[in-house]
Amino acid sequence: MMMRTTKLSYTKLVAGLALGLTLLAAGGSGHAASLRWAAQNDVLTLDPHSQDHTTTSSILQHAYEGLTRYNEKFQVEPALASKWTYISPTQVRFELRRGVKFHDGGAFTADDVIFSFGRVRQPQGTMQIYVTGIKEIKKIDEHTVDLLLDAPSPILLRNLVDFRIMSKSWADKNKATQVQDYKAKEDHYAARNVMGTGPYKITAWVPDQKITMVANKDWWDSNKGNISDLVYLPIKSEPTRVAALLSGDVDLLTDLPTQDVAKLRSDPKLKVMDGNETRTIFFALDLGSKELLGSNIKGKNPFLDVRVREAMSIAIDREAIKRSIMRGMSVPAGLMVAPGVNGNTPELDRPLKPDVEKAKKLLAEAGYPQGFEVPLHCPNNRYINDEEICQAVVAMWARIGLKTRLIAQNMSQHSQAFQKGEAALYMLGWGVATFDAQYALQALAHTKSTGADGSFNFSHVSDAKLDQLIDAMKFETDVAKRNNLIREALLRVRDEHLFIPLHHQVRPWAMKSNVETSYRSNDRPEARFTTLK
Repeated sequence: MMMRTTKLSYTKLVAGLALGLTLLAAGGSGHAASLRWAAQNDVLTLDPHSQDHTTTSSILQHAYEGLTRYNEKFQVEPALASKWTYISPTQVRFELRRGVKFHDGGAFTADDVIFSFGRVRQPQGTMQIYVTGIKEIKKIDEHTVDLLLDAPSPILLRNLVDFRIMSKSWADKNKATQVQDYKAKEDHYAARNVMGTGPYKITAWVPDQKITMVANKDWWDSNKGNISDLVYLPIKSEPTRVAALLSGDVDLLTDLPTQDVAKLRSDPKLKVMDGNETRTIFFALDLGSKELLGSNIKGKNPFLDVRVREAMSIAIDREAIKRSIMRGMSVPAGLMVAPGVNGNTPELDRPLKPDVEKAKKLLAEAGYPQGFEVPLHCPNNRYINDEEICQAVVAMWARIGLKTRLIAQNMSQHSQAFQKGEAALYMLGWGVATFDAQYALQALAHTKSTGADGSFNFSHVSDAKLDQLIDAMKFETDVAKRNNLIREALLRVRDEHLFIPLHHQVRPWAMKSNVETSYRSNDRPEARFTTLK
């Protein structure tokens, strides 16, 4: 358990870390070591069932565990479940790992799994997709549960990686049985405190300053690395992040300013790991309202016309963004899923070429020859060069008469705004946690329901044909047939311009030369795979 504390200045924080980090037994190879990891944005919450946000999940995976997990090669392996057996295509028996303790010493049992299943499905959260297709979890005994499925589920075991198990008794004791309502800015015990079974215990969260954790000496498994304690530093300022690494105050940096990558590569005290992230950066458009919020067009919604959406997309010069803003470190996108995700192929993932004259013509045909006004909401501390990209797109859209007023905020404010329906047009990045396109399609593009469907569909996409394709792929076990469903769904999203994809992120990491870690294309570094020599 931990409590949130007051803010500290970055200078005082680094000084305190240099003096105060302790070395604890890590249970892995070599000497115990402290890891200081920096990136640009903070977690949104510590409630594991509230927000489907990669930085939040990246931190919480150290403290909370699922029935399954990924190994270093992203293959599914047992975690809190020691094994599973298919009793039938729609009944899967999970034998729970015996002797597992929560961080407060309480025993992990089937009751915690059933409680967490009911909790994650509550509508105020956005994590329901990870239990999609599960009708019921039935207790067989203290260490056995059956998952009863609506139909055969081809990616069940991958979904379960992010179905995090919370202590039922702890939640009952602390009145935390309900998921935090993040968009309502609800203060909540589980949003500030943690009780899992994982390899690390989160000991403090100072919002926008630091998160600290220590190795769980009673963890059921053993770390492959030697990290005994970890400090995560959300540092928005690019020069400050780089300076912290160069000065030795930070060991690992996973948000590299594109303009500094070459300099970091040439530093003999550092090394850079290259990798493509399975994340696509895109714009979402309000496709549900009759009138656009903040627009000068009254009584109708221009985004409902596919010609407007196409015009906005072909007005964007993705190669220019890659060249001038991303310094070559992006992959211009035609699809809503990145290379490395099942469903992406070079044949389908062809970005649209810019065509300003055609875009103007499309707008005129749609009834907007002079364009129109609409606010553009953008984060300024989440994705690589996010605000700079939005500024460039504002200028590109201006060439076709689209007047977009940029509203750039930190990710916490940005996320609350679009989740509350206050953003008619907004930037988002979507990493595919399951490495399968169903996850992105179901969360972003399926008509929103009270369950897993449309769990992150805050732009109100609703397309009956697309819903049919997504519903079919959830339960199709024939690989070829399922891949055809995915292909058709991705093409429909692309050709109807239901979103405006920009690029897939290329995301190198920089670190001290004595750091050994596994690059994670899901943007989730893991201390258990990390060693300081």
